[in-house]
Amino acid sequence: MRADNRQNDELRAVTVQRGVVKTAAGSVLISAGGTAVLCTASILEELPKWMPKDSTRGWVTAEYRMLPGSTNPRTPRNDKPDGRAAEIQRLIGRSLRSVINLERLGARTVYIDCDVLQADGGTRTLSITGGFLALSAALDSLHLAESPVTDSVAAVSAGIVGGEAMLDLQYSEDVAATVDMNIVMTGGGRYIEIQGTGEEYAFTEEELAQLLALGRKGIKELVNSL
Repeated sequence: MRADNRQNDELRAVTVQRGVVKTAAGSVLISAGGTAVLCTASILEELPKWMPKDSTRGWVTAEYRMLPGSTNPRTPRNDKPDGRAAEIQRLIGRSLRSVINLERLGARTVYIDCDVLQADGGTRTLSITGGFLALSAALDSLHLAESPVTDSVAAVSAGIVGGEAMLDLQYSEDVAATVDMNIVMTGGGRYIEIQGTGEEYAFTEEELAQLLALGRKGIKELVNSL
């Protein structure tokens, strides 16, 4: 039995508070177990400087930070993302853009900010799931003739801990995992990204299939519940 008494294929209970930041076009406070992430979506009626000025396509981008009090000991506050944060925010941006028709979005930019308030494993996956909810709310506020959202997206972790495949790892499981995987999928069941790493351990094709099956199960449950 796991430390929080979950079954190996069981998600942590997820709670979502919508519209928590009134100054953002879309906002969500999403929590799972001891992890909590505030996701906001802001719309700017302009394009990034690197895009052609006459482009009819929009852009969706993300920033990710862990707030100082989100961990013990304290996480230092950085104006610029470190290597880990930069990699995670690129993952969030890729994941969200995969379900957005940028032509329908039009010549505007949507910024998704994911701020980790408390970290107990799964901050990147929860940021993707919450980021999509905030993004959807922001795009709904535009009242466009045709929605740019082509599908939903959610993410979850899975791993092998003590020789057992487990879904949605909390921190104590994550640090003990011999295989750690993050899985991002659309609501329609298509993979967006799979990040899997063996920690001084080479995993088998059978173990990979177990982890992917757990991820698919968890994401289906997330999409149906949110």
